[in-house]
Amino acid sequence: MSRRGKFITFEGLDGTGKSTQLRKLAAALRAAGHKVIETREPGGTAIGERIRQVLLDSKTKSLSPIAEMSLMFAARAQHISEVIQPAIERGEIVLCDRFTDSTEAYQGYGRHLGSGNVLKLHQILCGGLQPDLTLLLNVDPGRSVARARLRNRRAAQAARADSKAKSAQRTDENRFEQETSAFFSRVREGYEKIAAREPQRIAVIDARGTPNETHRRLMEVVRQKLNLRA
Repeated sequence: MSRRGKFITFEGLDGTGKSTQLRKLAAALRAAGHKVIETREPGGTAIGERIRQVLLDSKTKSLSPIAEMSLMFAARAQHISEVIQPAIERGEIVLCDRFTDSTEAYQGYGRHLGSGNVLKLHQILCGGLQPDLTLLLNVDPGRSVARARLRNRRAAQAARADSKAKSAQRTDENRFEQETSAFFSRVREGYEKIAAREPQRIAVIDARGTPNETHRRLMEVVRQKLNLRA
């Protein structure tokens, strides 16, 4: 029987550097001889990426909170079945940008749908699958949202300038960044409550420094929590 792999998720507001830190950790783990899968939510599969376009496109701003949460879980259920669970069973390390903690923070707290509803759906649709380790990147909400808005504007401009791009719409992921500061305050509060509830699984990483400084903090946590060579 093959050894079970590890499932590591990255959480936090957009603009905290999750994608950068995920890539850095993946490179370090591969250099140490591990097999690593990099993926993201919503997305990670062909179906999930199509759902992502609906969820993040600013043109779908009228999407109801319940519909939004349902689509998040639809993409996640497919992601688990097609990518995450098979990789874990093969003994690989799965690094995922966002998982159910994001839904609890954004829809449960940000949209006022409640943690209970999110956790019930997680149990039913995801079989209760939990990460072995969750790395919650923490920075000032105003700073992180400003970063995310700038990143998305640049991506859209690049797509419009690229004649080979199928559509600039594919890079429009500004829907959540258009929310109010009160919304992001609720999301951050949600993350804080989730981390306090599950301290054994969730490690809060100070991401206010340079990417390399954050990476060093993150690597120390990975070594201590999962005893992974890297």
